[in-house]
Amino acid sequence: MADAAAGKPITIAVLAVGGQGGGVLSNWLVALAEANGWRAQNTSVPGVAQRTGATVYYIEMLPEGDREPVLALMPGPGEVDVCVAAELMEAGRAIQRGLVTPDRTLLIASSHRAYAVSEKSAPGDGTADASAVLALVKSMARRFVHADMASIAHQTGSVISAALFGAIAGAGALPFPRQAFETTIERGGVGVAASLAAFAAGFDAVNADYEPSPESPRYTPRRRLHGGCDTERRRYEAACERLRTEFPDAVHAMLQRGLNAVVDFQDAAYGDEYLDSIARLAVADADDKGWALTVNGAKYLARAMAYDDVIRVAELKTRGSRMTRVRNEVGAARTQIMHITEFMHPRLEEVCGTLPARLGELIEGSKFVAPVLRRLVDGGRRVRTDTLFRFALMSLLAGMRRWRRGSLRYRREHQRIHEWLDLVCTKASDDYELAVEILKCQRLLKGYSDTHDRSSDKYTKILSVLDQLDAGAADCIHRLREAALEDEAGEALDELLATLARREDPAPKATA
Repeated sequence: MADAAAGKPITIAVLAVGGQGGGVLSNWLVALAEANGWRAQNTSVPGVAQRTGATVYYIEMLPEGDREPVLALMPGPGEVDVCVAAELMEAGRAIQRGLVTPDRTLLIASSHRAYAVSEKSAPGDGTADASAVLALVKSMARRFVHADMASIAHQTGSVISAALFGAIAGAGALPFPRQAFETTIERGGVGVAASLAAFAAGFDAVNADYEPSPESPRYTPRRRLHGGCDTERRRYEAACERLRTEFPDAVHAMLQRGLNAVVDFQDAAYGDEYLDSIARLAVADADDKGWALTVNGAKYLARAMAYDDVIRVAELKTRGSRMTRVRNEVGAARTQIMHITEFMHPRLEEVCGTLPARLGELIEGSKFVAPVLRRLVDGGRRVRTDTLFRFALMSLLAGMRRWRRGSLRYRREHQRIHEWLDLVCTKASDDYELAVEILKCQRLLKGYSDTHDRSSDKYTKILSVLDQLDAGAADCIHRLREAALEDEAGEALDELLATLARREDPAPKATA
């Protein structure tokens, strides 16, 4: 660390995204230094939230001297004494930027994950390996301290910045006593009690022998029903009892998740239909195969039956639990008014999909009505769901779920589902592994509007080559599916399909 007594400033880089209080933390650090007779300067280099990284707040501080100091406006690689990351991957980005070096930098980070846009939008599993980042930062920093600051902030009703401020004090990063840090928070005058509680918890976390896991705790399935009358609840409980008595123990956990999802999507009767289809797969399955067909069927059939339509989107956006979650994520107090603007991109196809099947088909096929409606409907829209009128419209749309079974989208989805399950059951008797891989192809289908069209195109392309395959068909379908998940445009899939068409793939049907 820089020798402040020798006239060299202590340099601090704080990396935080919106809502984590990076600006508040940097201001506290400046106020702390100035209150103790030091000179301090604070600058910031904006990022684009989780798209290209966090905003970098840069602070330089040193004791008052005889000469006016010249302080830098941004951090230089290899010149940072203390680096503070408000999220685990931001610690990794700090290393990429050269802000963390083994001979100099004390790295303080929150070990929780806030998934980046690139991770969330990936066609497949785009989540980065948190354990690899942890191993890297431990080897690259002079000293590395970390704790789950997000949990600390949530438990104390504060924000991450207050917990990180406590971690800075607890790690001995600056030559000021704990009381000076706490006095700085008190002088701020806003949310003092909660901030002091988070500060104390952050201080203790980095002083204890604390080794949190960066992974989220595993989800434990539980029986639940969102809303519903007494009759619905009794029917749901009967379905849960059927699950326990009619299916092997090995599939219960996944089957309970799937049942919860489809009942939440529609109703308890829909859950019975789901179990009927799974029972069909279980007949073709066997214990010596580890029930792979039934387990994967439970997972992917639930995803197929709980598809994303406009009704579902409206329902999820108007749930009270969602409003509470958003309020907690942005750190809004109960006394603050929160505005929510939704971006929705319905097309004529989505509108027709919510209509009765016959009417929807007539409108889609009309040479006169369809073009006019397309001009009126197509295009992205920003909808303020915090206003009474817009929220009421979204709630009305969500209420259409009771008529969903008669809609055009429902009919088309279930026709595809039946064809898919028929294909799986047909293949299961001859090639068990291939049947499982066909089940997993449902993973490709997601979203609505343009997203659904792109994923459907990939799904159709993969299943269209089944008749060309013989030996190694399961492996070929697996590789085609993984290629489809590599990029949104499907370029990797098209390249592999072209290779298969040229008979260069090892899995095409053998010729005489």
